Amino acid sequence: MVESRLDREVGTRDATKRAQAWTPPSTLPSPAPQEGWAFRWIRTAAMGQSDPTNVSAKFREGWVPCKAEDHPEMQVFRDPNVNNRFKDNIEVGGLLLCKAPIEMIKQRDEYYRNAAESQVQAVDNTYMKLQADPRMPLFNEKQRTKVSFGKGS
Repeated sequence: MVESRLDREVGTRDATKRAQAWTPPSTLPSPAPQEGWAFRWIRTAAMGQSDPTNVSAKFREGWVPCKAEDHPEMQVFRDPNVNNRFKDNIEVGGLLLCKAPIEMIKQRDEYYRNAAESQVQAVDNTYMKLQADPRMPLFNEKQRTKVSFGKGS
């Protein structure tokens, strides 16, 4: 008895896939990933007031504004009536899309990690220095606690 079978290509999972539910779009679009670059939204204005101090600080850190022509996947409306100093870049709601080399980001993260570790070490050293009197230890490494439940041991 010969059964009639369909080709496997005809019966793909795409044909039986459940319809996706609608979700609202993201306020800040995500740029297409690029090899060797990290992206970040930099604040250019807050509550209607421009923030040039923050922008210049981020530029000095190494962040570079992304050109709108380099990211055609980003659909950003520009109001022609607004005087915008970042008119060739991607700015949404007072945030400017910038990029920086991943190597620089790793170096920055390592710098701040080392700074935090040295602060913790300084606090630990100060704490241990306060244990000058052995009769009143603040921290006893040999101290053990015992927890028991109910009657008995």
